[in-house]
Amino acid sequence: MKGRKSPRLAVDGVIVSGNKVLLIKRKFEPFAGFYALPGGFVEHGEKVEDACIREVKEETGLDIKAERLIGVYSDPDRDPRGHIVSVVFLCKIIGGSLKTETNETKDMKFFSRHEIRTSRLAFDHKKILKDAGLL
Repeated sequence: MKGRKSPRLAVDGVIVSGNKVLLIKRKFEPFAGFYALPGGFVEHGEKVEDACIREVKEETGLDIKAERLIGVYSDPDRDPRGHIVSVVFLCKIIGGSLKTETNETKDMKFFSRHEIRTSRLAFDHKKILKDAGLL
C-alpha cells in the first residue's frame, strides 16, 4: 500500500429550523466568503456521527443530534483540495447557542429555500440540499 493515495473523509451537517437551513460563511479557502454547510474532517478513531456533532459544535456553538444519513458524496472533483468524501447527516438542534463568528467561520445564518436557490454555495452543498429535499 506504500505510495497509494486514498481520499480524505469529511462530514457535513444539514441543520433545519422551521423552514430554514443553517449555513456558515467560510473564513478560509477554498471558497472563503462563501456559505456552506457546517462540517469538517473526521479524526482518526472517530465515528462519522461523532465527527459531525463535534464539527457542528466547533463551527456554530450548537449541540446537535445526527438524526439520519442524507448521503455520501464522493465525486473526486467536489473539493479543489483533492479527493474528499463527505458523509452528510440531517441534524436536529438539541442545545447550545448560535455563535456569530468562530475560528473557522465569518458569519452564519438560517437561509430560506428561496435564498438558497439564489445563492452561490461552496462545494456541492446546493446538490446536497436538493438531495435532502430542501430545494
